[in-house]
Amino acid sequence: MTSNSHLPHDKLLDMLLDVVCIVDIEGRFLSVSAASERVFGFRPEEMIGRTTFDMMHPDDRDFTRGLVDNINLGNPSSDHENRYIHKDGHVVHIMWSAQWLEAEQVRVGVARDITERKRAEAKQTALYAISEAAHSAGDLQALYQKVHEVISQLLPAEHFFVALHDATTEQISFPYSVDQYDSTPSSRAMTSCTRTAEVIRTGAPLLLTRDTTAQPVTKSDTEEEQQAVAWLGVPLTSGTQTIGALVLQSYSGAVRYTEKDQELLQFVSDQVATAIELKRTRVHLEFLAQYDQLTELPNRTLFQDRLKNALHKANRGVLQLAVLYLDMDNFKQINDTFGHTTGDHLLREVAQRLRQCVRASDTIGRLGGDEFAILLDGISSPTDAALVAEKVISSLSEPYLLEAGRLITAPSVGIATCPEHGRDDVQLVQRADEAMYIAKRSGGKRYVVASEYANPAEAGR
Repeated sequence: MTSNSHLPHDKLLDMLLDVVCIVDIEGRFLSVSAASERVFGFRPEEMIGRTTFDMMHPDDRDFTRGLVDNINLGNPSSDHENRYIHKDGHVVHIMWSAQWLEAEQVRVGVARDITERKRAEAKQTALYAISEAAHSAGDLQALYQKVHEVISQLLPAEHFFVALHDATTEQISFPYSVDQYDSTPSSRAMTSCTRTAEVIRTGAPLLLTRDTTAQPVTKSDTEEEQQAVAWLGVPLTSGTQTIGALVLQSYSGAVRYTEKDQELLQFVSDQVATAIELKRTRVHLEFLAQYDQLTELPNRTLFQDRLKNALHKANRGVLQLAVLYLDMDNFKQINDTFGHTTGDHLLREVAQRLRQCVRASDTIGRLGGDEFAILLDGISSPTDAALVAEKVISSLSEPYLLEAGRLITAPSVGIATCPEHGRDDVQLVQRADEAMYIAKRSGGKRYVVASEYANPAEAGR
């Protein structure tokens, strides 16, 4: 068999799945095999004369220059990786084998497309990172931030937001949003004609680019003039329910989201939805352990913990604290007459009025039934506690307009201060409780200070 029976070298090269190329000392392509169109999107003739750095991902250029310099010194490389920008705008991951030929003054390289392998690795990394975040993140906001970091390692995610759907109110909220051109979008109804609402409503991903729509891809959830040129939203699905959406936007023509990006983001969103539901469940369980479910006020356990912490600080400083213990007069009669539903509505209204009577730094707790306690932390004198008690009595004595009708009740309040009536949390609550019962036995709708036991008829009002 003669040499003429063999395929020409260029034909053999064109049959390879990897790209074989020859570049000069400046990195300009001199020869490229046919696989370039499959890997980079460019035909060989389109690449001739261009440099490798023209096509390379901007973030990879600096470290690649160092690698190239080392190869050109006579040190072959067989496994270095970097990223290139495909002709259609998406990112391709390349593994290179390269060698400098001194005699010819050229560098020969073989480029293997490892994008799919990188995607698979990225999915596993993302799965682990999100799972870890679901367990370690202190709250949902920290979880969203971690999710953003994970997605940023997979896709261009400079502009990113999380949208959540409240099935009870049919509102869409935006608990997390990072956008160069826009502040956090305001909540809106599910009926709004936005792309985010469409993703949540249909439970289907939505990918929009200049190539897929005749109209400019405008900002979907804001009124800003800045326009996005690419928009990718995927649903957050938990079980059979769509609980929200993850959305990426791009204002630069250099970023083009693809169906592969959509697939990757959808994979991530499935893990995120599970993580959000897990975090929500934990937050809810923690809430139930520390808060009263009816009034959403701290329960006895949390109230006592806060009182202990406040006492620790008060015992080291000059400021005082006070505990107000209150009970609603004739509540049992209201409950028995109008039913527990009305009683519950009344207690929720009492809790709301109490919130308006104290500072944000104070603590209101529901200790059980119709009994409440208020921790006034950092008061200057016992007089401050008496003023708050007067305010509480006035507010809680106003008529309650409920479905059952116009109801009248009032509180009896007991006051104990530190250090006058004790430095122990249990003792302070007990003294305030005892003072409250003296107020109640004295006719109710008044307060009694613990030190006034000896003459309860003269105490309070």
